[in-house]
Amino acid sequence: MPAYWLARAQINDPVEYKKYTDKLPPLFEKYNAKVLTRGGDYRVLEGSPPPFERFVVVEFESLDSAETFFNSDEYTNAAVFRRAPGIANNELVIVEGGDFTPV
Repeated sequence: MPAYWLARAQINDPVEYKKYTDKLPPLFEKYNAKVLTRGGDYRVLEGSPPPFERFVVVEFESLDSAETFFNSDEYTNAAVFRRAPGIANNELVIVEGGDFTPV
């Protein structure tokens, strides 16, 4: 069952943050992940405006593959650039796809 990486970011230093994002396309390809949206315009339809400016949705083959990607040495090495103090504030959730609402 597919899983989705839901990320939100407030980018404080776009030049340094780009050092992170430039490394991602070959990693997504290697891990069979598909970027559904990265950046782009958004609208808040309910609630307060978020403290984030960038929203990212990436589809993985499974919850396990998404977690394996996140914990990989390649991703950890790329994430160093966004995790440096002052570069960005990020939130990331991985959620399994499908409707699990009880019938």
